[in-house]
Amino acid sequence: MATMADVARHAGVSVATVSHVLNDTRPVLPHTRQAVLDAIETLGYTPNGLARSLVTARTRSIGLAVSAISNPYFTEILQGVEASALEHGYSLLIADPHDDPVHERKVVQLLHERRVDGMIVAPSADPRDLIGYLGRHGVPTVFLDRLVDDVPAPGFTFDQVSAENTEPVTHLVTHLAELGHRRIGLVAGLAGLSTTSERITGYRLGLACAGLAYEERLVIPGNSEAEGAERATESLLSLPAPPTALITANNAMTIGALRAVRARGVSVPGDLALCCFDDFSWADLFSPRLTAISQPSKEIGAQAVRLLLERLDSPGRPTRTVRLPSAFVHRTSCGCPESHPEKGSVS
Repeated sequence: MATMADVARHAGVSVATVSHVLNDTRPVLPHTRQAVLDAIETLGYTPNGLARSLVTARTRSIGLAVSAISNPYFTEILQGVEASALEHGYSLLIADPHDDPVHERKVVQLLHERRVDGMIVAPSADPRDLIGYLGRHGVPTVFLDRLVDDVPAPGFTFDQVSAENTEPVTHLVTHLAELGHRRIGLVAGLAGLSTTSERITGYRLGLACAGLAYEERLVIPGNSEAEGAERATESLLSLPAPPTALITANNAMTIGALRAVRARGVSVPGDLALCCFDDFSWADLFSPRLTAISQPSKEIGAQAVRLLLERLDSPGRPTRTVRLPSAFVHRTSCGCPESHPEKGSVS
């Protein structure tokens, strides 16, 4: 197995020069760098990752803590993170916090103890302990999907990336109102998440734009999971004056809502128009096809990696929050005909 000394002899340079090329710790003349790279290729040299980390104080690894990895939305985020990390020569260590603040704190500590260079986290509804730990240890961090602007974090600088949430839901509500619906229900997400509060805000803004009154009983939490959404939808359909249109606030809750609708023998969109936040690969296969808000999930993951690497290169730079536009995917579950244009941006 070739060693760094073998590479140095083949390239006619010192071992230190080979180290500088591999670890990018000092500028090397272009022709010298190329000679080293050619020697590495010829000899089939594989750098020792542990030795490199001792030189650079980096492991070239990223910790990713994302709940509900089985959720197609977070699976696509994971794909975006992984592809971008690999592109930049980083590996991933992945943990599922299960949306539990106590477990979240534990798994993030375990990732940190593996000496990851930085952390990408989709925080729980109560991330105070998490932020306290990351802040005390100065862990370079990017929060994705769920933002934590309202959580005190003195002295802790972090970056964030999320899709737009408020205006897309406003768009869904006004669209349903334009179709003649006056009682529009919302199956909301887990309380405490920024995505939940922003989507509820969008719902209320949509009602106001359409000149409709807000009715508290038409908004029921589905807790961001299918079983909760099934119960919430059953409650909405059991009201003396049930909604004629329904918005579900994520893809898992859409599945639960559809179960409740099927159990009640309710026709979509004949009896109940349905729109959902989050598009997913089989939404186009349902009958009717599901009208949805599509988030740029892979780009959210890739952007999180870019923000983290920029933070690693410039630890003192100002914090950044990046918002990415979502798209309105117009199908038929809202009651519109097939001939309507399918997709448009909603920022």
